[in-house]
Amino acid sequence: MPQISQDVLQVLDAATIDGALLTLNGTLDRKLYVETNKVIEAAGGKWNKKAKAHVFDGDASEFIEPIILTGEYRLTKQDFGQFDTPADLAHDVVTLADIKPGMAVLEPSAGIGRIATVAERAGGKVTCYEVDGKRSSALAGFTVHVCDFLSVKPEQQFDRVVMNPPFARQDDIRHVLHAFKFLRSGGRLVAIMSAGALFRTNKSTAEFREFVSAHRGSITALPEGSFKESGTSVNTCIVVMEA
Repeated sequence: MPQISQDVLQVLDAATIDGALLTLNGTLDRKLYVETNKVIEAAGGKWNKKAKAHVFDGDASEFIEPIILTGEYRLTKQDFGQFDTPADLAHDVVTLADIKPGMAVLEPSAGIGRIATVAERAGGKVTCYEVDGKRSSALAGFTVHVCDFLSVKPEQQFDRVVMNPPFARQDDIRHVLHAFKFLRSGGRLVAIMSAGALFRTNKSTAEFREFVSAHRGSITALPEGSFKESGTSVNTCIVVMEA
């Protein structure tokens, strides 16, 4: 699949979407407009002079969001909910978290427990949340809560949070900010997130980067294809923050 430049991705991110209509904002130079228009048309958007917008066959965000997440364009829709963490990335997350024996560890959106398993091997006492009851059956041996993590009040405090939240519609930002509330003072959060955290310019992303910076954090891009074995070309990064 052709890779899309970050300039085009930022234009798409800043576009106004109203149902099937996508309207580009700002003044674009000719070259950037042509590149952006090519991507929109490849995704199924058709220019409508009367509407002064590109019109999609359905909700435009369902076509544009996968492009921003992957940096690629395709005609098929993709679901960017939960993708299981590849084994090497699970180890990287736990290593960055610096889990010590006996630490209380939280994994929200635990899936089938790829990160939780490595965290337990490092000596962590792991508590998992997973909204999908069928997937949670793979978490036998952990303390497991089957529910929507975003609905949980942050009453219990943890030394470490390790996570790979869903990415669609910037759910990863909402999950990470909520999970941070579960850290006790001196704790650390390590999360795999969409690479959009590095370049998107909307309010929620800009505020998130400020939040990371304010908590002695970092956002580091992961290599392309890091989630290939999980069946997605989504571009990702690792976020580390301290409470």
